[in-house]
Amino acid sequence: MQRTVTCGGLNKDFAGKTVVLNGWIHRKRDHGGITFLNLRDRYGLTQVVVDDDASEELKTLAVNLKQEFCIAVEGLVRPRPDSMINKEMATGEIEVKALKIEVLSKSEVLPFQIDEKTNANEDLRLKYRYLDLRSKAMQEHIMLRSKFTFAVREFLTSKDFLEIETPTFIKSTPEGARDYLVPSRLYPGKFYALPQSPQIYKQILMVSGFDKYFQIARCYRDEDARGDRQPEFTQIDLEMSFASREDVLSLTEGMMQYAFKKSINVDLPNTFERISYDEAIDVYGTDKPDLRFEMKMQDAAFMAEIGNFAVFKDAISSGGAVKALVVKGQAEAYSRKKIEELEAAAKIYKAKGLAWIKVMEGGAKLEGGISKFFEGKEAEICSKLGAEKGDLILFVADKYKIACTALGAVRSKLGKDLGLLNPAEFKFAWIVDFPLFEWNEEENKWDPAHHMFSAPQEKYLATMEENPEPVKGDLYDLVLNGYEVASGSIRIHNPELQKRIFKIVGFDESEAEKKFGFLTEAFKYGAPPHGGIAPGLDRIVMIMAGETSIKEVIAFPKNSFAVSPMDDSPSEVDQKQLDELHLVIKE
Repeated sequence: MQRTVTCGGLNKDFAGKTVVLNGWIHRKRDHGGITFLNLRDRYGLTQVVVDDDASEELKTLAVNLKQEFCIAVEGLVRPRPDSMINKEMATGEIEVKALKIEVLSKSEVLPFQIDEKTNANEDLRLKYRYLDLRSKAMQEHIMLRSKFTFAVREFLTSKDFLEIETPTFIKSTPEGARDYLVPSRLYPGKFYALPQSPQIYKQILMVSGFDKYFQIARCYRDEDARGDRQPEFTQIDLEMSFASREDVLSLTEGMMQYAFKKSINVDLPNTFERISYDEAIDVYGTDKPDLRFEMKMQDAAFMAEIGNFAVFKDAISSGGAVKALVVKGQAEAYSRKKIEELEAAAKIYKAKGLAWIKVMEGGAKLEGGISKFFEGKEAEICSKLGAEKGDLILFVADKYKIACTALGAVRSKLGKDLGLLNPAEFKFAWIVDFPLFEWNEEENKWDPAHHMFSAPQEKYLATMEENPEPVKGDLYDLVLNGYEVASGSIRIHNPELQKRIFKIVGFDESEAEKKFGFLTEAFKYGAPPHGGIAPGLDRIVMIMAGETSIKEVIAFPKNSFAVSPMDDSPSEVDQKQLDELHLVIKE
């Protein structure tokens, strides 16, 4: 019996009609000779009833049905009695009187219940991912991902972008993480790499005259197990010739507006806030601020001058900073114990401690913490920091970067603790004017802050070799709700400038030629100015779905140790395969 309608497609208009449904038994209830089945497919649920006037054969079959049996049902659609209408179900006004049932496939006893969202542990869910994917939450997430991806394709195609595939087997040119290597059977001792991104190939496409490129690109990075990383992930990779930074930003804004509206019916603003990297660090303590709540950090260097607190004085005299955070209305709510929890967050980022003051009696009195060092200065402190009665003021004094990042971590924790992070709110912002280089303490050299193909801003071209530290790049990140969801830049298209960058980051000419010679060679043949960006599809859909792990929006992710419990990969291979590839496993 092939279905004529889905389990989510029935309503009162179908009353009196005979239909065929295919799906899985979600729930089963027996009531005095009547069997109720909730039949499920990805479109919804329909209640199927085997009445007591059914044939003995049908009633016997119904009694022996189990949860997650896959069945076909032919039945008559009828309205439910008013007292039985279920307003929680889209099909809750009707039910289907079963006339015939066919078992398409039986199910073993389930390792966990398939509910709207399962509580099973991660490895069990991943081992039986095909069952986990039947849950309502996972089905909605995968459908959302599909809708969002389709909308992105629609938008970019409407803007004359071409979807072009780039190679999956490429030359190994590590971009920071380790490459996944693929040994060549035909060329013993030689390897392909799986791409960490299509970066070089999309730039070569610009040289080739394809001025607007995009790809839903699979990317691979062999990173140590940490956080919410996946060894393979998906990005919306795009590149544009003859484009300014503003062109790329504007196009990306339009793409997000279109895709969010199409996939979850959310209206985004026409433009997203632009924040310089320096301002983001100074005000939020991070280059990926969560803007769903205000709470900006302030400069409190004046506190070193007006009080007798040695920690503040020492920080300022040694060239450091005192940063302050005013937490509105939380003076009484935060006990010493809760403040110590905030201090623990600051210490993760190398802060030596977290100083605090509570504002009491209409701002006329400061209590607790370091208040004794600032007697008589209450009005000045409250005026300069914008604090008032009932506020808690938090301070970190240290080297500038430590003070900012440590207090920024405290700000992030406060956002969570105070319930200020609305998962249904989507706050985008651009972080621009990043440093082009960052100092590598371990290797005692300059590294590219993003990658080696990003262009420096023009005003730094003459001096960047003698002083790389202040050089800003034509770099930009897109931030959403405290996550970096896209990174991009205007690229270098001049082979001589590219060689200068290679030299600054420690690539000698022969090494640069060996790894990237094909790119610099391409630049010699009329390379156009170009720039691009690569939004992370997994991360964006995760945020849209209100989840905190990208595993929840990927059909078949690896676990936190880059292992797939379902198929037990990575796994050993036959000796014959190793011999063909000229590989020897060392103990």
